[in-house]
Amino acid sequence: MLNAGEGAHTLGHMDPRVEAAIAANHGVISRAQALDLGVGPSAVRALLRDRVWVVVRRGVYTTRSIWEAFDEYVARPLLIARAATLNIQRGWVLSHDSACHLLGLPVLALTDPLVHITRPGWTNAWTRDGVGRHLARFGAAQVIEKDGLRALNHARTGVDMARTHGVRSGLVVCDAVLRTGGRRADLEAAAAIMENWPGRTHVATCIELADPGAETALESVTRELVIEAVGRRPETQFPVRTDRGIVWCDMVVGNHAVEADGRVKLRHRDRGGVADDAENAAWEAKLRERAIRDRGLVVSPVVWADHWNERRVATVERVRRAQAEADRVYGRETNPELLREAEEIRRVHGDRKTA
Repeated sequence: MLNAGEGAHTLGHMDPRVEAAIAANHGVISRAQALDLGVGPSAVRALLRDRVWVVVRRGVYTTRSIWEAFDEYVARPLLIARAATLNIQRGWVLSHDSACHLLGLPVLALTDPLVHITRPGWTNAWTRDGVGRHLARFGAAQVIEKDGLRALNHARTGVDMARTHGVRSGLVVCDAVLRTGGRRADLEAAAAIMENWPGRTHVATCIELADPGAETALESVTRELVIEAVGRRPETQFPVRTDRGIVWCDMVVGNHAVEADGRVKLRHRDRGGVADDAENAAWEAKLRERAIRDRGLVVSPVVWADHWNERRVATVERVRRAQAEADRVYGRETNPELLREAEEIRRVHGDRKTA
């Protein structure tokens, strides 16, 4: 016969107080909390052995069902960050990548991701046990609380990401900050104290180039690639009137439209995409591209894989050649007729998000 205080946990008859504690902690429970609730050491070992529980960090657990339901890009890293905060002092707050996960800001995947926390102090940073600890100045107004966790706010997180991870990662986050209602002045205010901090030049670049018209991380990195390729800033969400109706180009430089094409456009809705029929979606994309070309624009499609390793070098060159062709055939400046039409469309319909 099983002892109700020990082995019963492994049969799925979890003490409801334990389940309530896991729910209250947004999916995690510490060993100390489990012991306080009567889950003895041998029961903890049995739960882990039978994979009812999963180790999130040393001494902190979640249930296997929660872990397997969470994605590896946002939900699991945030759960790991939550686990790390169970045993730290109150002065620490989530920052950098971990703050992005909490605030819903996009993060470019890293090969060796860390939990990032910051507390007030003279600028310093070190890593231990998978946690990046930062000492840096910040004000109480820059701290927000969400789902039981405290983190640096959107603008401060944007500039921290630029300073720590470089222009590409920083631009992805700073674009998102503006896209979700932040102002460039907020980014500038957050960066004001960083005059002599490492990575400050990356921050200045991201603040200057940030654009709320980049609707996704893919559009952000594509915009950065275009700037590198042609040395000019593209105009985002450019509307073009075609024989198929109004088409919103992701970005336009002169008479060159660059389209950031994600697979989500061809993925069925049942699998997280936006398409009801992949074949029809692919055909519609072809017709859309032809309609844009018919208005006197050279079109360059760019996909996610084009941004990395050898493919990036080839893509930069391809976009550069396309820009040269557009400038040669149609002129360096955007067709005045297209500009007039775009202004009229925006005046009537607003930007792409409201059209």
